[in-house]
Order: sequence, then structure tokens, then C-alpha cells
Amino acid sequence: MQALAQLILPRGKTICTSMRDRIFYIRHIPLFLSTHRKSMIRSVSGFYLIPLLLVVLSCEKKPEIEIHLNQAGFHPLAAKTAAVTGNDISPTQIFHIVNTDSEEVAWSGRATDSGTWPWAGIRTAVIDFTELQTQGEYHIHGGKGLTISPSFAIRNTVYAGLSRAALRAFYFNRASIPLEPEYAGPWARAAGHPDTLILIHPSAVTVDRPAGTTISSPGGWYDAGDYNKYIVNSGISTYTLMVAYEHFPEFFGDLSAGIPESGDGIPDILSEARWNLDWMLTMQDHSDGGVYHKLTSPQFSGVVMPHEDTDPRYVVMKSTAAALNFTAVTAVAARVYETYDPGFAATCLSAARAAWEWAVAHPDVYYRQDKMNELYEPAIVTGEYGDTDVTDEFDWAAAELYLTTGATEYRDALNPEQLTDSLVPNWRDVRALACISIAHHLVPHGSMTGIHDLSPEDRALAESSVNCLMSLAGVLRDEYRSSALQVSMGHDRRDFVWGSNAVAMNHSILLIRAWQLTGERSWLDAALANLDYVLGRNPTGYSFVTGYGTRTPMHPHHRSSAAGNQPDPVPGFLVGGPQSGQQDGCAYPSNLPALSYLDDWCSYSTNEVAINWNAPLVYTTGALHAIFSGKNR
Repeated sequence: MQALAQLILPRGKTICTSMRDRIFYIRHIPLFLSTHRKSMIRSVSGFYLIPLLLVVLSCEKKPEIEIHLNQAGFHPLAAKTAAVTGNDISPTQIFHIVNTDSEEVAWSGRATDSGTWPWAGIRTAVIDFTELQTQGEYHIHGGKGLTISPSFAIRNTVYAGLSRAALRAFYFNRASIPLEPEYAGPWARAAGHPDTLILIHPSAVTVDRPAGTTISSPGGWYDAGDYNKYIVNSGISTYTLMVAYEHFPEFFGDLSAGIPESGDGIPDILSEARWNLDWMLTMQDHSDGGVYHKLTSPQFSGVVMPHEDTDPRYVVMKSTAAALNFTAVTAVAARVYETYDPGFAATCLSAARAAWEWAVAHPDVYYRQDKMNELYEPAIVTGEYGDTDVTDEFDWAAAELYLTTGATEYRDALNPEQLTDSLVPNWRDVRALACISIAHHLVPHGSMTGIHDLSPEDRALAESSVNCLMSLAGVLRDEYRSSALQVSMGHDRRDFVWGSNAVAMNHSILLIRAWQLTGERSWLDAALANLDYVLGRNPTGYSFVTGYGTRTPMHPHHRSSAAGNQPDPVPGFLVGGPQSGQQDGCAYPSNLPALSYLDDWCSYSTNEVAINWNAPLVYTTGALHAIFSGKNR
């Protein structure tokens, strides 16, 4: 009954409750009258009964709306939008952007109702404040008593800082090296997994390497929240870092990530990629050129720090997918590192050629973990990364070898018409990576007029690659334009898969490449919108990058974060993001794809980190900073 009495406040002020609460109060008024009849007759308080009933019956519910935006912030020249979600959005409501320091209103305007975003089942309106370019710290509110947004910045350095943090996350996931306080700060740790005595699994035996013998395979990155290392997922991750440098050498050439190699004359992004490339090279069997699928313990470790995981580790069978990923990445490395380390570049090219030859001779050696475990012990139950269609890997590997060597045998292995069948790139579907590389090298600076100087064969490749990119990006831009949330996510339900945030970032890469080919601002705005989405302009209210934003993941599925002695997780990691598969069996707040997210260690299907999710975040943030800063060449 105290709740009922509290509806009346001094000087007639009222608390407007939800409709459900008001119904509760109304239903209990008879009980209130019965219980307090005598005291009300004797007390002046009885005179408040009629006003009390009027308040309960007429009090309007406080609008239940939320303001979601990029919590890290915006470049002054970038498009700037916030999403207002809820069922009480008024078309007449004025929203104010307030400078947090001065409390002065910097911008005012209305939100435009854009409809219901089906992936979250919520009505949405958009506030567009692109015209606000003054640097500072801000928040948005809709007047006294209404929802206030998370704070955000408008700064020239916002995207550069994010790119640096996302790149540093790779350093935090390095194997076989201690993370020193000088570089890792409070997340310093002992070296984990020296990986100098890796067992040959029975599935990987050869005459020269029988079961039980060992190889040395140190270095590389832990793949995700676990401590294993996988060639297939390393492929797209390492490639994305290297081509970020190829596409935007001025920005990434100068970007200092604060890693041990900083200041050695080699761009930090290439030094970080080199850490993984050196490991990848150890995964090739030099007797035949084949590449082991992964280096792993039989089972996932417990929640321990890397140096506390002492289970035996194995290299597991060679696969065609591993050989082709290895081929593509080492072929890219051969051209990217030529300026900085010609000897290393030559080693990479030789390894790429040998892996290609092995794959051509073994075109259908697929990694099927269940079948392998029926034949060999110990059983391996860590990440499979299985793929039984490697035609896209053949295209990608051939494209990179051709671009690096100019040898027509690799160009002849490509089918230009097949390039148009590309999908948004991910570890399983990599054909679009061939399109990205071909278009960059054969159509420099987006000038289609230059392709007339190419040979007929190269012209066909260039045209097919451009068509591939523009077709993919066109679908994404169309979705962005029609979406109630103004994002390209949702053009296909498959966008909300395990690692959906990486899907958004790979969308942005394609849209940035379309901008590079055309110079049209709309492609850039669509790419920016996806970055805004993962940084907070989404219905969960989370900025999905650890340590960046007002509300960020605090309990990612990341062993070093969970087992460490710091309350905050390792910063700079992009977690997987919402998806309704809920493969881990955790208790999720919703079954809707864009709301099915949980900030909990339990949720490895939405809250894990992974190198192939961080790599496109590095690319997207760095590219956007480069473009807005005039360093886009």
C-alpha cells in the first residue's frame, strides 16, 4: 500500500507509473479502503482519496524510449545518426545534443520515424545530426525527464584510436611470448604455449613424420577465446591486416600500436601480421608442401591463463582448405613484405607455390572431424573449421599468386565468370577476397578507364571483379537505405550468424571498396552506419568493443580476460554479437536475432572474441580515418 500512497507527493507532484502498475493499484483500492476506512474517516488524509483516484486513472505513462548511438564517437566530417527505439516515439518530440562540459545545446532537431526493424521487432526513428562538426563530448536528451543517450565524442582521432586498439588486441592474443607490462599494462601475463614440441597426430603421419614425433611450431595468435591455432581462420584474418596496409599505406604505415616491434622501421600492422605468418610457415610439411589444418589440444582448456594450460598439443591432418588459405596469404605476404624483408618475401612465395601444388594434387581432402575421430586417437573436439566446397579457396589462391607473380598458369586457373558468384567474405567463403585483390591491383584508384590498357584476359578479370564488388555492395547499400535502423545488416537472415558483428564489418569493407571504385559518398555512409551499429547504435544498447563505450562487454568468452586478475577484460576486442542460434544453451533475453545477445562467459555463441572478427574492425576504422583525413592513397 505504500506504493499507492506514494502516488501523492508534496505540492501535487505525481509519479507516472506503467499501465501494468496502475492497473495493480486500481485493483487494490478496495483493499486499501477496507483496511484504512476508520483512519481515513478520522484523518484529513481521507480527503486525498478522490485526487488519488484521478491521478491513478489519468496519469500518463512516461514515454518508454531509448536512444542508441555510436558510443565511441564520430569524425567531424562523418555522417552522424542516433536511433530512437520504442513504442512511444512522438513525431513532434525535439531532441537536443548537449555539450557535456558546458551544458550548452549544440544542436536540436526531430527524429524521423523509419518504421519497425523486424530483426528486433521494435519501432525505430533516426536522429540525423551530421551537420554538427564541432569537436567535443556530447549526449542527447529529449527534454526534462526523458531518456538521455550514452555520451559520445566528436573527434578527429576517434577512428584512428579504435583501429589502434583493435590491432593491439592481436598482440594480447599472441602465443609463445610473455606480454610485458611496458606493452600490456595491467593485462601483462606470462608466456603461454611455447609450442616447440608439438606432436604429430595419427591423422597427420607421413613416412618422415610418424605418429608421436614432434615439430616446433611457436608463435601465432590464439584464434579466439580458446588457446588453439587454426590455419583456415588465420587465412582471412592475416589477409585482412595485410590488405589494410596495401589499400591505405599512408595511415597504416604510420599507425603505432605500442607493441614490442614499434619503431623498428616496419609498419606495426605488418609486424603484427608477421607474428602469425611466421607460425603459419611452420605448419607446412616441407617434404610435400601440404599444410596441417590446425594446432590444438584434444579438448578446449579450462578457464586458465595460457601458461597454466599444459595439455599436450598436436598438429592435425593436412587439408585442401588449409593449403589454399596458406597459399593465398603467403602469396600476399610475398608482395607486401618485399620492400621491408626481401628474404622473408621470397620464403613466403616459395611456400605459396609448394602449397598450391599440393592442393592441385589433393583437391578434395576435406577436414571432417567426426570422421577423423572414428579412425584416430586422441579424439579432437576443438573448432573444426570444416569446408567441403573449396572452389572459392582455389580462386582466391590463384588470384593472389597471379597478382604477385604475373604467371599466366595461375590466371588460367581462374574463371572470371565464377567471381560474380561471390558472397560476403568470411572464413568459409573467400571468393570475394579474390575480387578485392584483383580490383585493387588491376583497377588502381578506381579508374575504370585504365583497364583498356590491360590484356584481354586481365580486362576480363578486372571487369568481373568490379562487377562482383559492386553487386555485393549494391545489395548492402539498398538494405541500408531501406532499413528502419539504417544498417545493411538484415538483408539476409544469414547476417545474424555466429560472429554477426564481423559480418557487419565485412559489409563495411565491401562498401568502402565500392566507394574507392566510384567516389560516391553514399557507399561511405553505409559503411559508417555498420561501424555505428557495432559501437552502440543497435537495440541491445551495447558497444560491442571491449573497453570502448559507455556500456561494453565485461564478461567476454575469452580465457585470458576471464582468468586474469583484472576486473576489466582485455580492451579492443570485438565480440561476436547477436544471433538467435543460442548454441551454448544460455538464458538469453530474446529469441529475436538482433536481441539475442548475452554479456556472459557462458555465451560463447554471442560473446566470444576472435581474430577474424577483429581484423575487419581494424580495416574499417583505419580506412575511415584515412579517408576523412585525406590519407586514402
